[in-house]
Amino acid sequence: MTLAADVAAAEALLYARRCSLPALARLSSLSILEDISVPRKAMAEVVNRIEAIGKKHGLRIGTFGHAGDGNLHPTIVLDKDNPSEVAAAEVALAEIFALPLEFGGSITGEHGVGSAKLPYLEGLIGSTNMQLQRDIKKVFDPAGILNPGRIGS
Repeated sequence: MTLAADVAAAEALLYARRCSLPALARLSSLSILEDISVPRKAMAEVVNRIEAIGKKHGLRIGTFGHAGDGNLHPTIVLDKDNPSEVAAAEVALAEIFALPLEFGGSITGEHGVGSAKLPYLEGLIGSTNMQLQRDIKKVFDPAGILNPGRIGS
């Protein structure tokens, strides 16, 4: 990580941050942008581990984020027409989502759980809390017609 020594350096870092996603998106036909959060003191280690996951699976993963709040955006760029890359990305994502739990963080940063992270939610909140979510949904949606296939279904 780099700390800005002055306003000009801070502006240069912010510019690089804003350019990160568009630059990664140009590298291949598909970019999978995720967000996780970890304690700030663990950010460098988690970024290194994400890089190692990418190497292990033969994937290019660029990670950028918000150092002030521990939010990281691992972004996998791959060929959407290459089934082996798509499969490798799915395995890599599971490994990436395990990292914040190891470091006391969350599988979400600023974007919430969503559909893609739903299979990993129980690892974050535990089976008791998952069942509580389902029970609450049943109270308000006994027929199961609201948002089927999502949390609480």
